Amino acid sequence: MQVKTIKFWIDIGLVVTFVLSFGTGIIKWPGFFAMTGLSRVVLPMNQITLIHDRSGLIFGILVIVHLVLNGKWLVSTGKKLFR
Repeated sequence: MQVKTIKFWIDIGLVVTFVLSFGTGIIKWPGFFAMTGLSRVVLPMNQITLIHDRSGLIFGILVIVHLVLNGKWLVSTGKKLFR
């Protein structure tokens, strides 16, 4: 598999896990339902917490992989910026 293809799928994974983690984080935010007027809504918070935790962990791993795959670019750009 080409590096560009791997980077593409890593980026897709970053977007998906960010959306999941961010969305479930908002739902878990204390006072979210009271602020939105949805205080009678009952959601499976155990499953939401599980999705939040796992997507956050996978997101962090994908960020590290993304940084490793783009390490040469980061170093060369950093050198150009701080000359």
